[in-house]
Amino acid sequence: MPIYEYICDDCKSQFEKIVINRQQEISCPNCSSNKASIQLSVFSSAISGSPKSSSGSSGGGSCCGGGCGCH
Repeated sequence: MPIYEYICDDCKSQFEKIVINRQQEISCPNCSSNKASIQLSVFSSAISGSPKSSSGSSGGGSCCGGGCGCH
Protein backbone atom coordinates (compact mmCIF):
# COMPACT_ATOMS: atom_id res chain seq x y z
CA MET A 1 0.00 0.00 0.00
CA PRO A 2 1.61 3.27 -1.07
CA ILE A 3 1.78 6.38 1.07
CA TYR A 4 0.94 9.55 -0.84
CA GLU A 5 1.74 13.13 0.15
CA TYR A 6 -0.99 15.73 -0.27
CA ILE A 7 -1.48 19.45 0.22
CA CYS A 8 -4.93 20.75 1.09
CA ASP A 9 -6.27 23.18 -1.51
CA ASP A 10 -8.24 25.06 1.17
CA CYS A 11 -5.96 25.42 4.23
CA LYS A 12 -2.61 24.55 2.53
CA SER A 13 -1.61 22.02 5.20
CA GLN A 14 0.53 19.07 4.09
CA PHE A 15 -0.30 15.51 5.09
CA GLU A 16 0.37 11.89 4.17
CA LYS A 17 -2.21 9.19 3.57
CA ILE A 18 -2.01 5.44 2.99
CA VAL A 19 -4.09 4.81 -0.12
CA ILE A 20 -5.64 1.39 -0.62
CA ASN A 21 -7.21 2.29 -3.98
CA ARG A 22 -7.21 5.45 -6.09
CA GLN A 23 -11.00 5.89 -5.75
CA GLN A 24 -10.61 6.35 -1.99
CA GLU A 25 -11.81 9.79 -0.88
CA ILE A 26 -9.06 11.89 0.70
CA SER A 27 -9.87 14.48 3.35
CA CYS A 28 -7.59 16.96 5.10
CA PRO A 29 -6.94 16.04 8.76
CA ASN A 30 -6.72 19.76 9.62
CA CYS A 31 -9.89 21.21 8.06
CA SER A 32 -11.73 18.10 6.71
CA SER A 33 -11.81 19.49 3.18
CA ASN A 34 -12.09 16.98 0.32
CA LYS A 35 -9.99 19.20 -1.96
CA ALA A 36 -6.36 18.02 -1.90
CA SER A 37 -3.62 17.86 -4.50
CA ILE A 38 -1.13 15.01 -4.63
CA GLN A 39 2.50 16.10 -4.29
CA LEU A 40 5.65 14.66 -5.79
CA SER A 41 7.49 12.64 -3.16
CA VAL A 42 11.20 12.47 -2.52
CA PHE A 43 12.52 9.27 -1.06
CA SER A 44 15.87 7.94 0.03
CA SER A 45 17.30 4.49 0.35
CA ALA A 46 19.96 3.04 2.58
CA ILE A 47 23.20 1.98 0.95
CA SER A 48 25.29 -0.65 2.68
CA GLY A 49 29.00 -0.06 3.13
CA SER A 50 30.93 3.04 4.01
CA PRO A 51 30.59 6.33 2.13
CA LYS A 52 33.34 7.07 -0.36
CA SER A 53 34.85 10.49 -0.81
CA SER A 54 36.64 11.66 -3.93
CA SER A 55 38.89 13.91 -1.83
CA GLY A 56 41.43 12.49 0.58
CA SER A 57 40.77 15.19 3.20
CA SER A 58 38.52 18.17 3.72
CA GLY A 59 37.93 20.74 1.04
CA GLY A 60 36.85 18.69 -1.99
CA GLY A 61 33.67 16.98 -0.86
CA SER A 62 30.38 18.31 0.35
CA CYS A 63 28.74 17.82 3.74
CA CYS A 64 27.86 14.22 2.93
CA GLY A 65 31.34 13.40 1.62
CA GLY A 66 30.11 12.20 -1.75
CA GLY A 67 30.62 15.34 -3.79
CA CYS A 68 26.90 15.60 -4.53
CA GLY A 69 26.97 19.41 -4.47
CA CYS A 70 24.27 19.81 -1.86
CA HIS A 71 25.99 22.98 -0.56
